[in-house]
Amino acid sequence: MIFKKMLVFVVALSLTGCASSLPKLKTVEKVDINRYMGPWYVIACIPTFIETKAYNAIEEYQMRPDGSINTVFTFHSGSFDGPLKRYNPHGFIVDKVNNSTWGMQFIWPFKAEFLITYLSPDYSQTIIGRNKRDYFWIQARTPQIPEADYQSLLKMLSDQGYDVSKVRKVPQSWPDKK
Repeated sequence: MIFKKMLVFVVALSLTGCASSLPKLKTVEKVDINRYMGPWYVIACIPTFIETKAYNAIEEYQMRPDGSINTVFTFHSGSFDGPLKRYNPHGFIVDKVNNSTWGMQFIWPFKAEFLITYLSPDYSQTIIGRNKRDYFWIQARTPQIPEADYQSLLKMLSDQGYDVSKVRKVPQSWPDKK
């Protein structure tokens, strides 16, 4: 069952919005890949079908000895107390000069585009996008970010050609974290 869901997810990521007149997204100039590793709270996104009811979503990256990236995406489904879901896509750095263009593989041989289009200087906030403008993820090192920062990131996404009316703010509630 999970395999079928992941196959549908990968096919959807690779086929949706194939024709686009929008220019390619600009990625960040340089990502210190070791500094980028670790946990990121998903603040908001245009959700894929597996994320439409995600609560407390976290994506964590860990560099593997072969230079690829182990990814663990976890969330509770439907509520803060809902069942814990876990996905383990495999990341591949495509642009090894800037480290800002990746492929994310859920099921072999399909790789989804993963573009780091924004990264705050202190590595506390990031935006992951796709040239098709079908999905994006605002992520942070903390479960909440200031509203002014959130609005600024949404403006960046709108300026990049995203339909921000499709955004879902991911509920985050971590009593022991601010």
